Amino acid sequence: MPYNEKLADRIREAIAEWGDIEEKKMFRGMCFMLNGKMCICVSADEMMCRIDPDIYETALENPGVRAMVHNGRTMKGFVYISQDVIKSKKEFEYWVQLSLEFNKKAKAAKKPKKK
Repeated sequence: MPYNEKLADRIREAIAEWGDIEEKKMFRGMCFMLNGKMCICVSADEMMCRIDPDIYETALENPGVRAMVHNGRTMKGFVYISQDVIKSKKEFEYWVQLSLEFNKKAKAAKKPKKK
């Protein structure tokens, strides 16, 4: 299933001034890497946010928010937010801000060793 281009454009615009942005196709969508670290992704009509694991459980209590499950494993600190929840600018910016704030202290994934 293709990802929502309009949602991807909203994210591009919201994070454009935050640093070194790279776009990568991942998780059946588009991921926005900020300073070498996964920050926000678009998959179908959802936005996936990497947030502080300390607020993960609280975030899941919000309507339209679900856990990210990858290869049968729940990924603590990663949540999907339904497009319906982020229609308003205020709600959209809330989730983007959570991702941007956590990105400052998140660790980048280890790069595979070259053979």
